[in-house]
Amino acid sequence: MIGSTRLKFCGLTRAEDARLATELGADFLGFILHPKSPRFLSLEAYAQLRMVLPSGPARVAVMVEPSVDELVAAVAAGFDFYQLHARADTELALVAGWSSLAGAARLWLAPKLPPGVAFPQEWMPLADTFLVDTYHAEGFGGSGRTGDWSGFARLAAAHPDKTWVLAGGLSPENIAAARTESGASVLDVNSGVESAPGIKSSEKIRELAAVLLRSKL
Repeated sequence: MIGSTRLKFCGLTRAEDARLATELGADFLGFILHPKSPRFLSLEAYAQLRMVLPSGPARVAVMVEPSVDELVAAVAAGFDFYQLHARADTELALVAGWSSLAGAARLWLAPKLPPGVAFPQEWMPLADTFLVDTYHAEGFGGSGRTGDWSGFARLAAAHPDKTWVLAGGLSPENIAAARTESGASVLDVNSGVESAPGIKSSEKIRELAAVLLRSKL
């Protein structure tokens, strides 16, 4: 935790980035298992990286609409949480299956919500944590674009029994405003602290942490 903010550094591919994030107070380290992501890390590569990762932060597997076999393999790899992105109209039985495999307490659901589409209320009983990322038609997260922070605040206020994670274009330049306007106490940072996809900038990570501390957030 940095100040009163819980942080997830996502899209990690290098041990040195994970170590710095940990030193500065990261609560979660995210590893993207989606092959189409420029930050993709295979389970085999993660197994090698895992041997030198720092202890402390929880490790989050980030996946997009995984098959049963893919999620079973991720669970076997020993992650602490499973962040699953999916279209909002994904068949409920499939989402329920993910919940059964990972467990609601360890599942972070991230529905892809086009403008004007309501959050899928039927997903609520299936996970304890929900991640809200900026919509873009071409993919699932990782766009570097900021989202509707006031909309996030309304959604979280309507469901205070759930943990809500804000993602989407968060950087040292906007992290304080995002934290204040959204009310989010858990933030997910990725491209906003990178020098290249999957390569974190130590300067940007340190700057983001310093902003949170200065802002007393």
